[in-house]
Amino acid sequence: MDHLQLFHNTCFECSSLITRRYSTSFSMGIRLFHKRFRAPICGIYGFVRFADEIVDTFHEYPKEALLKRFREDTYRAIDEGISLNPVLHSFQQVVHRYGIGNDLIEAFLCSMEMDLTNATYDNGSYDAYIYGSAEVVGLMCLRVFCEGDTDRYEQLKAPARSLGAAFQKINFLRDIKSDFDERGRIYFPGVDFSRFTNEDKRNIESDIKADFDAALDGIRRLPDGSRFGVYLAYKYYTHLFKKIRNAPAQRVAQERFRLSDKRKVYLLFSSALRHQLNFL
Repeated sequence: MDHLQLFHNTCFECSSLITRRYSTSFSMGIRLFHKRFRAPICGIYGFVRFADEIVDTFHEYPKEALLKRFREDTYRAIDEGISLNPVLHSFQQVVHRYGIGNDLIEAFLCSMEMDLTNATYDNGSYDAYIYGSAEVVGLMCLRVFCEGDTDRYEQLKAPARSLGAAFQKINFLRDIKSDFDERGRIYFPGVDFSRFTNEDKRNIESDIKADFDAALDGIRRLPDGSRFGVYLAYKYYTHLFKKIRNAPAQRVAQERFRLSDKRKVYLLFSSALRHQLNFL
């Protein structure tokens, strides 16, 4: 192995480590992809995770300046085809290899900027945030899964966006208390957190269910090597969604819901069986 390839591999290993440290569920899903997909998906995850950390975690640091520098360094890495930041180096390789457009990258970075200033969202800014923070990440991953097949990519764009939107909206519901208490944010338009009602919750859940319904057909049509991992993530989130739907609004506003490790293992094996029998 030459030294340049060693550098490439080491950078992807850094992104893989970030994925494992920050999300055990997501990293488990990645292990179910064909091995040719694992490193590039970790490359995408490392990029979006570090950007998200800037706006959500680094409260004692100049977040606006850090995000601006991160943006500049991202495009410099893409333009030059190299970066000494291992996360950006692995990400730029994925961008070039799979044809991820600057429009997706820019939409994502703009959504991160919104978190620096926005405390509440109207319908327009909410839709823009969902698109930039979640839907485009699904589209980046879809670029990897389609491996240059532009016809398949175009056919699966809409369900990929729906799945990303469903995941993000469930995250908002799950984290509604911490988003408000720690960051002063309310993502859902027209919702007063101090008077979060069952009707508010039902309206949000109806929107999420429509996203999930639109996403499932696209999951079934994903290329081999990616379908099972995405389906497992879908099953995790639909079961988490079920727990939230069965709880009253007051409890959702005060408690962070999660799936137990035992439930995750059950979903892994039951999903594997359904995938093998082609019963998705």
